[in-house]
Amino acid sequence: MKKVLVISGHTDLATSVANKTILDTIGQYLPETEIVKLDTLYPDFKIDVDAEQQRLLKADIIVLQFPIFWYSAPSILERWMEETFRHGFSHGSTGNKLKGKKMILSFTTGAPQEMYSHKGAMGYTIEEFLPCYKATCNLCQMEFAGYIYTGGVSYGTRTTPELIEQQKVKSVEHAKKLIKLLETL
Repeated sequence: MKKVLVISGHTDLATSVANKTILDTIGQYLPETEIVKLDTLYPDFKIDVDAEQQRLLKADIIVLQFPIFWYSAPSILERWMEETFRHGFSHGSTGNKLKGKKMILSFTTGAPQEMYSHKGAMGYTIEEFLPCYKATCNLCQMEFAGYIYTGGVSYGTRTTPELIEQQKVKSVEHAKKLIKLLETL
């Protein structure tokens, strides 16, 4: 399999059920995958650009793993992208270091999937929140290789051990779908 780099953009994995379970499952089934937990490495948001760019250079496939916060990626993942996807590295006249690499989005929402529709509470489909990532791939000459999405895994719905277990089951299913996608690339 190609070299896979998973960037976890959750701001506090210690309190996560879904994203933590997804990452743990990936680590269990694909132990050769490099998993970077931004919340642990950079709690102060001071990204080690050189180290992160070196990780990107070694990867064939980059997976961004995150919960949707306010219809976007969490601030730490946004900061990581701002810092590492620099002009001259990822784009610009001399910036072709990510050319040909594949990007996959793997994300969760607290709201159930049915709420992400034109008639649902969000008023938009989940696809309509993704153009910035597709544009980033275009700018950086990367291939947008798709996404895996699971809704309905809110912290507000884990009030009993049974509900927590349901979220874990959904999250393992999410991870297995991601692994299956990775195996096709």
